[in-house]
Amino acid sequence: MSNAEDWQNLADMVRSRAKTRGNATVFEFEGRRTSFVELDINTNRVANALRALGVKPHEHIAYLGKNSDFYFELLLGAMKANIVMAPVNWRLAGPEIAFIVEDCKAPVLFVGPEFITQVHNIRAQLPSVRTIITTEGGAPEWQDYAKWRDAQSGDDPRVEISPKDIAIQLYTSGTTGKPKGAMLSHANFLNLVRAGGAERPAWNTWNEDDVSLVAMPIFHIGGSGWGTLGVYHGATGVIAREFDPTKVLDFFEQSGITKLFMVPAAMQFVVRQPRARQVDFSRLKYMLYGASPIPAALLKECIDVFKCGFVQMYGMTETTGTIVALPPEDHIEGLDRMRSAGKALPGVELAILDAAGNKLPTGEVGEIATRSGSNMAGYWNLPEATARTLGADGWLRTGDAGYMDQDGYLYIHDRIKDMIISGGENIYPAEVESAICDHPDVAEVAVVGVPDDKWGEAVKAIVVMKSGKTATSTDIINFTRERIAGFKTPKTVDFIEALPRNASGKILRRHLRDPYWEGKDRQVN
Repeated sequence: MSNAEDWQNLADMVRSRAKTRGNATVFEFEGRRTSFVELDINTNRVANALRALGVKPHEHIAYLGKNSDFYFELLLGAMKANIVMAPVNWRLAGPEIAFIVEDCKAPVLFVGPEFITQVHNIRAQLPSVRTIITTEGGAPEWQDYAKWRDAQSGDDPRVEISPKDIAIQLYTSGTTGKPKGAMLSHANFLNLVRAGGAERPAWNTWNEDDVSLVAMPIFHIGGSGWGTLGVYHGATGVIAREFDPTKVLDFFEQSGITKLFMVPAAMQFVVRQPRARQVDFSRLKYMLYGASPIPAALLKECIDVFKCGFVQMYGMTETTGTIVALPPEDHIEGLDRMRSAGKALPGVELAILDAAGNKLPTGEVGEIATRSGSNMAGYWNLPEATARTLGADGWLRTGDAGYMDQDGYLYIHDRIKDMIISGGENIYPAEVESAICDHPDVAEVAVVGVPDDKWGEAVKAIVVMKSGKTATSTDIINFTRERIAGFKTPKTVDFIEALPRNASGKILRRHLRDPYWEGKDRQVN
């Protein structure tokens, strides 16, 4: 079982790496180092402890906390018991957190120290939760993670796991206002990392000297997926509790980072640090970036400062992450391909479809669809939403509009869905509009994404007040912030007399959005 090609699931990965990498460091977190052998034993303890609590195979556990080595022990330990981890976006408001924990019916909730008060506040909204465990103490009425884990045997539970079993459930913003749990299987992950085999390009090849920085949040595929990828390759993962541009530079100096994944907004924060030009980046081989397009000027600045290979990545939670990549050799200023997202990775099929699902020819804009072994199993308990996204033929509709050139390079042109991407976070207007409509003096509202130099796109609300009622932008923003996450709240609010509508009464969102995008060569920023 020591050969990665023989692993049937990610539990096999942990066991096998303990044998091949032994006492080498798998995770480094705030002065604490964990070896591959210790990870194997600790994940056995976690699996046994979950089973002792009565959590059954295929049930969920939830984690509300920032990045930590304990999270990855829980993720991989749950896998050994064939239990599904559902990490919760800690940026969400209380009601949104409660929805996710209850939606996945988690009997056990793990809580980071920063969120103990919040969980106390929403405890009554969590009837499914039987047990709460804190990862770093701080709540005497709840169990402490390390004590809970270490009370159990370190023997391998040897629970049967099929490659098709779900390994993790990541929640994505919902078009209708409620998040959807994307179910990713062991096979989804293994297919993605195995595709291409010996033909993998240099940027996608790892060795045991690699040190990766896990700085993106674990409730995203860019956090949980990236951290797991390092374990798969027997590399060391340096875990940042949260993204902090000053600390990211410290990690380069202290840990000799060789590769990392970041969103463009994060890259901008790091490169604009005054000491960014004094740091030694000589060990850095590749910076992988994605989740939103990058301005050409920012990319040029990053290339000048970091002096490493750059890889643009395109993918979704629903595709277990990256399915298209623009390699370092295509990062040449003035090259047309620099505007593209890149080419499909080995094992990934791409097609451009019209509204009826027919494939369009080269150069024509339509909806981007993809088929591969890394497409999700579906959305948790949402068969209709799954069927709308994932066809019986295995093609997944991304909701992004784009075209392909004759060389197979994919160009993202627009979004078919109304989704806004701000700082790498997906935001659906329906969710924001629902929160604003709760305001007693608001008659109607439309939310659109507008260009923003810092975050890529920003949320703008266009509000119609009820007759005789008035409000300020600040009133609307503060009201919204009580109901939804801060990153979803509007940055600006405009007030108008009436929203433009078509003959059937549908809001003409494009009429509201287009003026802000004039002069742009694409409708995503």
